[in-house]
Amino acid sequence: MSEADRGARGLEARLVVRRGAFDLDLALTAAPGEVVALLGPNGAGKSTALRALAGLVAMAGGHIRVDGDDLRPLPPDRRRIGMVFQDYLLFPHLSALENVAFGPRCQGAGRRAARRRAAEWLERVGLAEFASARPRALSGGQAQRVALARALAVDPGLLLLDEPLAALDVHTRMDVRAALRRHLAGFGGAAVLVTHDPLDAMVLADRIVVIEGGRLVQEGTPAEVARRPRTGYVARLVGLNLYRGRAEAGTVTIEDGTGTVEDGAATLDTVDSLEGEVFLAFAPSAVALYRTRPDGSPRNLWRARVAAIERHGDRARVRLAGPPFDAVAEVTPAAVAELQLSEGSMIWAAVKATETHVYPA
Repeated sequence: MSEADRGARGLEARLVVRRGAFDLDLALTAAPGEVVALLGPNGAGKSTALRALAGLVAMAGGHIRVDGDDLRPLPPDRRRIGMVFQDYLLFPHLSALENVAFGPRCQGAGRRAARRRAAEWLERVGLAEFASARPRALSGGQAQRVALARALAVDPGLLLLDEPLAALDVHTRMDVRAALRRHLAGFGGAAVLVTHDPLDAMVLADRIVVIEGGRLVQEGTPAEVARRPRTGYVARLVGLNLYRGRAEAGTVTIEDGTGTVEDGAATLDTVDSLEGEVFLAFAPSAVALYRTRPDGSPRNLWRARVAAIERHGDRARVRLAGPPFDAVAEVTPAAVAELQLSEGSMIWAAVKATETHVYPA
């Protein structure tokens, strides 16, 4: 190992896993104190990557270094990794205190020292009074906090969280998410979080890594990923309409766009001055809908078919089918009634050039 490797801190890994027809090849880093969230559609390789880090899945190549130490040759119990599973996997026959003390005991700590450390961690997560309780007597949120305390009690250099909030109801999830953020902020090691929930990623993570088909497709801070999605999956995740195209003189010609926008090419006017290959995005709320052709003829105006209407919080999402391209609009329930929207109906849609956002592809 080089001196640079010996001095490296945090996680530095390349994960190569081959399982049947699936192939994962992912470079992944996380600095000390940094929380990295893995996002991606089902089957993208998120859980496979997490399990490879933990030593629960065999790797076909690559490496895993935590604080400069190569963990790949080591069995899971010797990797100095803490893991919180989706279903927590607490030992049902042990109390909360004994569950948390299990890790330190496996590391060689004496019974008294392990129980003392476990009591300290239960105090930190606000469950000191539940030390003697068995898992079946705990609520979902309490079980999650015990699982987190168990993972942190081994003083890991790397903390892995596999959908840690997925088993909680909506109300409990909000409270536990806030508490988890506080505990992660106080953790000095690297942390990797797998989640399907974009809100979990946006609230808990310092950096987001998006994978699709076993490959990295985008990474950045939550704000960067939300502002500039680079795939359809990410755009849907953050609630934007996204198109790839070619920009020239303030107009973007959309790739795979068919039909017409005002009887011309599948184009959208913008106020950006970029030229060449670009992404163009706009929010569903930026799409105005009209029953009849509006006066004034907005520059970005097209005729579309209503493909579906879905409730989205206290608003409605209207899916518009092309030609010239598919889009999603967001309106109030009152607007749905006023415009007499229904599946299959034809509608006029418009987006102001000032509401579009263009950035390099």
